[in-house]
Amino acid sequence: MPGTDRALMAHFLRRAGFGATFQELDRYCQMGYEAAVEEVLHPENQPAIEEDVLERYYIDWKESRNIEGALTETVYRMNAHAGPRPLQEKIALFWHGVFATGLAKVLHEKTLLNQIDMFRENGLGNFRELLLLLAKDPAMIFWLDNNFNHKDAPNENWGRELLELFSMGVGMDGRENYTEEDVKEAARAFTGWTIDDDNVSSFPFGKLPWRFRYLPEDHDDGTKTFMGETGNFNGEDIIDIVVKQPATARFISRHLYNFFVADEPQVPAWQHTAPGNPELVKMLEDEYFRSNYNIRSMLLVLFNSAYFKSEDARFAKVKSPAEVVVGTLHLLGDFKFPKRGIFETALGCRYMGQDLLNPPSVEGWHTGEEWIDSGSLVERVNFVADQVGNINQPGVRAMVDALLDRTAELDPESIIDGCLELMGHVRLHEKNRAHLADQVRGLLGQRSGLVSGSPEERKSAEVTVLHTMKMIGSSREYQFA
Repeated sequence: MPGTDRALMAHFLRRAGFGATFQELDRYCQMGYEAAVEEVLHPENQPAIEEDVLERYYIDWKESRNIEGALTETVYRMNAHAGPRPLQEKIALFWHGVFATGLAKVLHEKTLLNQIDMFRENGLGNFRELLLLLAKDPAMIFWLDNNFNHKDAPNENWGRELLELFSMGVGMDGRENYTEEDVKEAARAFTGWTIDDDNVSSFPFGKLPWRFRYLPEDHDDGTKTFMGETGNFNGEDIIDIVVKQPATARFISRHLYNFFVADEPQVPAWQHTAPGNPELVKMLEDEYFRSNYNIRSMLLVLFNSAYFKSEDARFAKVKSPAEVVVGTLHLLGDFKFPKRGIFETALGCRYMGQDLLNPPSVEGWHTGEEWIDSGSLVERVNFVADQVGNINQPGVRAMVDALLDRTAELDPESIIDGCLELMGHVRLHEKNRAHLADQVRGLLGQRSGLVSGSPEERKSAEVTVLHTMKMIGSSREYQFA
């Protein structure tokens, strides 16, 4: 397959997943771009993590959760599925950022992991059904106090964030999308939507899973007026009205564009700023309604769009910490099965500024360039350099061997070209590439670049390639997806 198409495939897999190994790129390129998009959009058709032994011999393992275990499992599953089911994990990460819910308040690891599983299973489906599941999700109910939303004492937290951050946004094209009265009426409609067993799920029995419960006696069944419609509305009716709003189509389309295509301003600015590519966002809005609110259909349009496939869209996003950590682990082939050290490795996300399962607020994380500051950049560079510099990692060994087996003699340009390709078709700016070439030239020194001679020559060539990969992993360009 032509090199440009291979670079396009690498771009697609960085966005729809966490990047790809060169072996995975070989397979996807054989099937072609459109077929690859179709496969990735249907993760349910690909193998999942093999957990037969856990299910058979450790029946209660899913109930054994603490903060360390919850973070470890989240990163482990992202990494283990990064090859066969990349979009399943990427869409779960996407919704975790949009529907931000945190352990700092929930303090119930299993319940929050259940929410992430819900995103995995339903994140590519119908947006109406996803909002309904979210409204019934115990972690979200507790996070936004809907368990304190009573008929005689309404609590507006869930009703407000449903409109402001989860569906419509504050405004569009310079105008407001809803009123304070709409927030109050939405809150009334969700009275009685609560948690069944939160009083007994922590002590003295440990953290038993929370469940949704609807209390009709605590529901305000009076007439409500919401978004210009009047009726005896329940929460489900509110969601039905919300999802048919043009503002919802725009808001969700822009979120998809921001996450999968190119970095946008932070969400609070969207009311007063146009999307970076209004034409593509409009295509997504149209597909939202045409497909009856189907996220998978919207992503099919997005991934097959001319702009997404263009050079302008490539490396137009700063990688999130999760993308840095999981993408690097996937490239190296590490932690595909449970083993010691995964928790310490998973902490890399936290040190880089993304404390998974514990976003800073209901607004989620600020993305794009706000991921990077002097401290987080040092963490990113050190993490990647440490991982890529380990020749014992199966992925590192495979990349080094693949490069050295291609030719009998290496020069700086062939080493750089090979490493950039094998590490996911990273694209260096001209000045940085020239600087890297000087460094590689220094590594080669006066000695031969032969790799087919003595074991000493082979070992020397391996060291040169390994250092080149570390320098690429430490580059500014590696921080972009």
